[in-house]
Amino acid sequence: MMQISSDSASNKHSLLNVMHRFIAAANNMDETIMVPSLLRDMPLEEQQLEANNNTTTTTEPPCNNSKQQRDMYEHYLLLKSIKNDMEWGLLKREMSSGASFLEMAVKQEEQKPLTGDLLEDNSDLENQFHYHLRGLFGVLSKLTLQADHLTNRYKREIGGGNFMR
Repeated sequence: MMQISSDSASNKHSLLNVMHRFIAAANNMDETIMVPSLLRDMPLEEQQLEANNNTTTTTEPPCNNSKQQRDMYEHYLLLKSIKNDMEWGLLKREMSSGASFLEMAVKQEEQKPLTGDLLEDNSDLENQFHYHLRGLFGVLSKLTLQADHLTNRYKREIGGGNFMR
């Protein structure tokens, strides 16, 4: 029987630790932002800097992609949704009949026909695992930074940085 070491939970580079840091940052964000509707129509700080740079250097209108259209409220909802998906998995989404990106990816993978390539795919499972693990670490680290940034920005905008956590 395999024994799980308690050292892996305390290792700052473990997947569990990265997941816990993101969930803690998202929970802190959720506890700090008491009135999420104040975030509506408030552009992300990076977008404000890009807009200022675009107006001073060029006369072209900024690109209209979805990333630039996202405001802090949508970003807040996205981070909460990802946290809920991590905590509850796909079962809660299925029960509420919502479709997350993760759920769609799993369904697409399940619908792929099984062929003779299955043995070849299994031989590369270790490489696939490490590839996706690196990606998961990167994404979770970025999401943690974004949750912290959103929390700090909310504190600055409402002027509550002195009396809040």
